[in-house]
Amino acid sequence: MIRTHVLVCGGTGCTSSGSKSIQAAFNENIEKFGLAEEVKLVQTGCFGLCAEGPVVIVYPDGTFYSRVAAEDVAEIVEEHLLKGRPVKRLEYKGALAEDAHEEDVYANISLNDTAFYKSQTRVALRNCGVINPEEIDEYIAMDGYQALGKVLTEMTPDDVIQCILDSGLRGRGGGGFPTGRKWALTAVNKAPQKYVVCNADEGDPGAFMDRSVLEGDPHAIIEAMAIAGYAIGASQGYVYVRAEYPIAVARLQMAIDQAREYGLLGNNIFGTDFSFDLGIRLGAGAFVCGEETALMTSIEGNRGEPRPRPPYPAVKGLFESPTLENNVETFANVPQIILKGADWFASMGSEKSKGTKVFALGGKIKNTGLVEIPMGTTLRHIIEEIGGGIPNGKKFKAAQTGGPSGGCIPASLIDTEVDYDNLVAIGCMMGSGGLIVMDEDTCMVDMAKFFLEFTVDESCGKCTPCRVGTKRLLEMLNKVTSGKATLEDLDAIEQLCYYIKENSLCGLGQTAPNPVLSTIKFFRDEYLAHIVDKKCPAGVCKDLLKYEIIKDKCIGCGMCARQCPANAISKTDYIAPGKKLPALAIDTDKCVKCGACVGVCKFKAIVKN
Repeated sequence: MIRTHVLVCGGTGCTSSGSKSIQAAFNENIEKFGLAEEVKLVQTGCFGLCAEGPVVIVYPDGTFYSRVAAEDVAEIVEEHLLKGRPVKRLEYKGALAEDAHEEDVYANISLNDTAFYKSQTRVALRNCGVINPEEIDEYIAMDGYQALGKVLTEMTPDDVIQCILDSGLRGRGGGGFPTGRKWALTAVNKAPQKYVVCNADEGDPGAFMDRSVLEGDPHAIIEAMAIAGYAIGASQGYVYVRAEYPIAVARLQMAIDQAREYGLLGNNIFGTDFSFDLGIRLGAGAFVCGEETALMTSIEGNRGEPRPRPPYPAVKGLFESPTLENNVETFANVPQIILKGADWFASMGSEKSKGTKVFALGGKIKNTGLVEIPMGTTLRHIIEEIGGGIPNGKKFKAAQTGGPSGGCIPASLIDTEVDYDNLVAIGCMMGSGGLIVMDEDTCMVDMAKFFLEFTVDESCGKCTPCRVGTKRLLEMLNKVTSGKATLEDLDAIEQLCYYIKENSLCGLGQTAPNPVLSTIKFFRDEYLAHIVDKKCPAGVCKDLLKYEIIKDKCIGCGMCARQCPANAISKTDYIAPGKKLPALAIDTDKCVKCGACVGVCKFKAIVKN
């Protein structure tokens, strides 16, 4: 009889950190200590706290082990699984929730004791890190496919659409269009064939929300797409997922095969006259294919380029048929809305942004990982409580939301309640959910340039404003970071930004200038410092840096000179008081600004200005 379950994270993050070898070590040691009949090893999806991976959870006591290595497994098996004594040295060492006192967690520390998990509300991520995503029976045990059964046996298509409308669910892929309205607009168009498409082409730098849902709970997406198919009258669906997500693709295909075997995909589902099937289409990593019309063009086997709208996909989409497209996170909410009701979902979040939102928290933050919080949660709470604050005692400077299509929220607006309308009001956008945190060492001009470089590389080139405009905009930013720009250039940058926004064909070009405009709005002083003072306040832009040796601190050891690849450091005639050897100096004309000298100087005698 199984008395203990050992859950090992099998998401991409922990897999890259060696969770496969940890699973192998558990299997070996469980067998070695004769526990095979009592202990079950379960591979799960992402737990969320990626900074602490690889993660292992032991149930029923819920002990949370973090940063586990394969060589730690024998001790966990012998001490904890065999003798019942949790291994304290391997337990999570991060911040605990305010109501988790030492006496409460003396025996073991669980997920819910942590500040990271305590204030999260998991809907889209409810099964991630809880079930084995490769076992359909585990999904069914968590009420899986009950929503589909309810829809097919108790509700009409109009009832389903009305439920989604009443819930207030908005698209989690970017602009936040009301999901129920999109379903209704597709349903009214009559055609011999309709399609449901799941957009899993998650290409924003730092974003991994959709990937984690597909890896940890693929059946939720299958169930939701079948529900959507019933609601709009479609019999075929496609999940468009980038090929760079091999674990997600493998588990999704496995889940589709299992659903077909159980009669949950295919003909006459639940004994009704409704038939629906799914296929996977792999993307080649083109960011523009995250735009719905470019995605559909790619599924059709053509070069992934956007189409003019109208007609919208609800009228003429995939293969010129009415098509419903939502992203992974949007679909992940649907089964729970059907089961628990529209009012339940609408009770969470803010007035115009209902439910929860998943964010991939990254950058200069202690607790990098995946979080799901109610809409309307303040940025301060996300960063300071859930994220654990900024490491190394640095100050919070800004947070970038929406990736290359979004904007930055400065420290002065850290108490902003994060929802669709509040972010748009300050010139940002929710996007798919990437949240990149920046500290005082970040150059905001360089950050804007980073996202613009990404957009230039990913532009499909179909329309001139995006193809040429973003390239010219990047050239102007390069002038700023190299100290060659003028104030007239700054005005020209803003003018070009608005031109690109107003004239580009698709959302990629229309939103490409957002990082530039938001940094100019909130950090104009940094642009002026680059242009007028020829300095980068954060000390990031190499062309504006100057390395200098403080002669009174230099002992003349020559370590920096030996490390310099450009032979730019030489001795001077000056010997500092109390020193025996001449101090050194840097020839700024020869210096390539690599910073190697700073790294080897033990006396902190080299500074960059």
